[in-house]
Amino acid sequence: MQFVNGLHFRNLRGDVFGGLTAAIVALPLALAFGVSSGAGAIHGLYGAIFVGLFAALFGGTPSQISGPTGPMTVVMTTVFTALVAKNPENGLAMAFTVVMLGGIFQILFGVLRLGKYITLMPYTVISGFMSGIGVIILLLQIGPFFGHPSSGNVVESVSNFPTFVANPHFAATGLAILTLVIMFGSPRKLSRLIPSPLLALIVCTLISVVFFPDLPDSELRRIGDIPTGLPKLYLPVFKFSQIKDMLGYGLMLATLGAIDSLLTSMVADNITRTQHDSDRELIGQGIGNTIAGLFGGLPGAGATMRTVINVKAGGQTPLSGMIHALVLLVIVVGAGSLTESIPHAVLAGILIKVGIDIIDWSFLKRAHQVSLKAAALMYLVLFMTVFVDLITAVAVGVFIANLLTVKNLSELQINQIKEITAPDDGEKSLSYEEKQLLKQARGRIFLFRLGGPMSFGAAKGISQRMGMVEKYDVLILDLSDVPLLGVTASLAIETMVKEARDKRRDVFIVGATGRVNQRLEKLKILQLLPERNRVSDRIEALEQATALITGEQSHINSALAQENPIEVNSAAASLDQTKK
Repeated sequence: MQFVNGLHFRNLRGDVFGGLTAAIVALPLALAFGVSSGAGAIHGLYGAIFVGLFAALFGGTPSQISGPTGPMTVVMTTVFTALVAKNPENGLAMAFTVVMLGGIFQILFGVLRLGKYITLMPYTVISGFMSGIGVIILLLQIGPFFGHPSSGNVVESVSNFPTFVANPHFAATGLAILTLVIMFGSPRKLSRLIPSPLLALIVCTLISVVFFPDLPDSELRRIGDIPTGLPKLYLPVFKFSQIKDMLGYGLMLATLGAIDSLLTSMVADNITRTQHDSDRELIGQGIGNTIAGLFGGLPGAGATMRTVINVKAGGQTPLSGMIHALVLLVIVVGAGSLTESIPHAVLAGILIKVGIDIIDWSFLKRAHQVSLKAAALMYLVLFMTVFVDLITAVAVGVFIANLLTVKNLSELQINQIKEITAPDDGEKSLSYEEKQLLKQARGRIFLFRLGGPMSFGAAKGISQRMGMVEKYDVLILDLSDVPLLGVTASLAIETMVKEARDKRRDVFIVGATGRVNQRLEKLKILQLLPERNRVSDRIEALEQATALITGEQSHINSALAQENPIEVNSAAASLDQTKK
C-alpha cells in the first residue's frame, strides 16, 4: 500500500496548476469562515493549511481539496460562542481542544472501518441537512451584510433582523451588494482566469480603501491585524464540568466532517472516474483536524467546490492538495498584511453566495412531486438543522426515514407470502405436476410459500396466517425463495410449526439452504420435525403429503368395501382426530 494514496509525479504540471487555483479560491473562503466562526480570519487560514496538507497526505481521495467548510464553520460558531461565554480565559483553547477531539473521533471511525456506513443516508435527509446549513449561513450573515456585528446563533440573528434593516451602514451594505453582484455576474471566461470570490474580494477591498479609508470600525468593520509567521501551539485544555459538552461537540464535528468529506469524495469519484478509500479518507481528515486544533486552526472537511475546481484545473493526485496548503502558508507567512483591510461585509457577501449554493434548490422545487412523505421529512430535517442542532436533525431524519423504509419493506415482504390450498391459487408459481398433486389432496394441504428476505416486518404476516393451519391436515412451509431469514421471522415460523404439531398436523419444511438452514438449525426448529419431513424440493413434499392423505382415505374406503363398520368407525375417528 502506498504511503500517500495515489501519489505520482506524471501529472506534475496539472497538480501544480490545480493546487494553485484551489488556493486562490480557498483564500477568501478561509478568511470568511474564520471571521464568521468568531475565532478570527487567521484561524480560518490555519485550518485551510493544516487540514488541507495532512488530509491530502494521509487521505484516501487523491484529488480532494480539504479545508474549512460551511457546515463545519456553523458548528464551530456554536462551539466558540458556548465555550468562550462560559470560560472567558480558556474558552478559545477549549474550543480548539474540541477540534482535536473531533479529529481523534474521525481517526477512530476510519480505524473501525465505518466509512462505508457513514454515507448510507437517505437523500431526503442529506438534502434537508445541507439546505439547513445553507440557511444557517445566510441567517448568520444578516448582521455583517448591513454593517453590524455577526450574531452567535440563528435565533438572535433572526430576532435582530428588523433592527439591522432599519439601521444599515450604507458603505458596508453597498460593498456587500457589490460583492454579490460580482459573485453572481462574473462572466465564465473571466472566472476561469480569476475565481469570482477572489475577484470580489480584491475589487471591493480596493473600493473600500480608496473611497472609505477613514470610516470608523463601527460603520465599516475590517479584518484588522493578522499575525504573521508560524502559529502558536494550543495544548489541550479540559474542564471537568464541561467534558460531556466537549465530547458531544467533538463527536458532532467528527460526524459532520465525515459526512461532508465522504460526500465530496463521491463527487470526486464521479468526475475522475476513480474509487476513493473511505476509511483512509476518514483517517486523513482526522489527522488534519487533530493537527489543525493543535495549532489553532478551524476544523475542515473535503470541500466540494474547491475539489471540483482543482480537478478541472488539472489536479489529479494528493500533490495538488499539498500545493494548495503550501501556497496558503506562504501567504500567511509573507503577505498577511495584505488581508488586513478586507471589510467584514465583503466576506459576508462571499458567504451568502456560499450559503445559496449549499441549499439544494433542485430537490426543494420537486420534492413534493416525488413524495409528500419525502418532502415532509426533508423540511423537518431542514427546520431542525436550523433551529435545534445538526446531529439531532440528522439522527431524527435517519430514524424516521428508516421507519418509513421498514414499513415499505414489510409490506413488500408480506406481499411475498402466499397461501396455496387449491391448484388455482398458485397458477403462476406451480408446475402442472404440483397442481395435480394439490388436486388429489382435495383442499387438505396448506402450502405456505415465502419469498425474498424475511425480516421482522414479515413476522406479522406469518403470524396472521397461523389460525388457518388447523383447517388443513398437512402444512408445507416452502422456503425455497428465501435468501435471508431474520430472527423474528424465524421465531414466527417456529410458533407456526409447534402449533401445527400440537394439533397433530403433518409439517414439511422445503428448500431451507445456506444461511436460512443455519438459522433454523441454531434455533432448533428443524429438530422439531422428522428428517423425512425436511426436503429440498416442493414436489417431494407434495407427494409425501398427498400419499399421507390418500393413504388415510384408502384405509376408510377399504373398510367400507369390506362392510366392516367397526374398522370404518375406527379409521374415520383416526382421521377426525388428525384434523383436530
